[in-house]
Amino acid sequence: MGITRPYRRTCRQLVDGSYANGGHGGYVTHPAYSESPEHYVRAFLVLQKDLQELFDYVEPSDQNLQCHSYRIRELLMRACMEVEANCKAILTENGAVLRERSNMFDYRMVEQSHKLSAFQVSVPTWHGAAAMRTPFVRWANPPQDQNLPWYEAYNKTKHNRATNFHQATFENMLDAVCAVVAILSAQFGDEDFSRNSNLLALEGNQDGMETAIGGYFRVKFPTWPDDERYDFDWRSLKQAVDPFVNFPYADTQELRRG
Repeated sequence: MGITRPYRRTCRQLVDGSYANGGHGGYVTHPAYSESPEHYVRAFLVLQKDLQELFDYVEPSDQNLQCHSYRIRELLMRACMEVEANCKAILTENGAVLRERSNMFDYRMVEQSHKLSAFQVSVPTWHGAAAMRTPFVRWANPPQDQNLPWYEAYNKTKHNRATNFHQATFENMLDAVCAVVAILSAQFGDEDFSRNSNLLALEGNQDGMETAIGGYFRVKFPTWPDDERYDFDWRSLKQAVDPFVNFPYADTQELRRG
């Protein structure tokens, strides 16, 4: 048997391998599922628009991965702050207790519930071999404290721009933006909370990629073991006062000992 009540801000496969068969993916829009999800989506849509404008001047291609600029640094900063905001929302709304000055070690707990390391994000109209991005892949295997290069670049250029400005590269910025795509997809599927949204209309294309929130990137979702998939009748479950449960995170001290 799978999981009989969905976790907050956690989008997963149903037992049949789909995400919304028979309307059972409707939990994503329930008011108790997440706080103000539309604001996180809107912040990303503005970020995506600005990235597309940058593409008018910096061609999305392998040859430009190491270029850097103030505009690229700005997008890197904003994308990483969105990753932090989403991680914090996932953890706190699931009852996790965070330190006053949390960092990416604390936010790494989200890997337990969302398997971010398995998400693949494809950049359209890319020239070269680097179109497919896996921004969280370093979290896939122990040690669990693997740093994320794009996030390290964010911290370095934030705290010492004069010395580390060159690390605000096109590649690091792109991975940070794709990280936002992944973490939003891991919470909301393709639901953008607009009137015209097609709730979790994931079709299982031949290449395994789906259109992400915002309609520009494409994303490949992870495959979950049978016993970690959702197994419920949403039509009945949604009648409950609170149909959701908190994910049982292992705390950061336990992870450190592991």
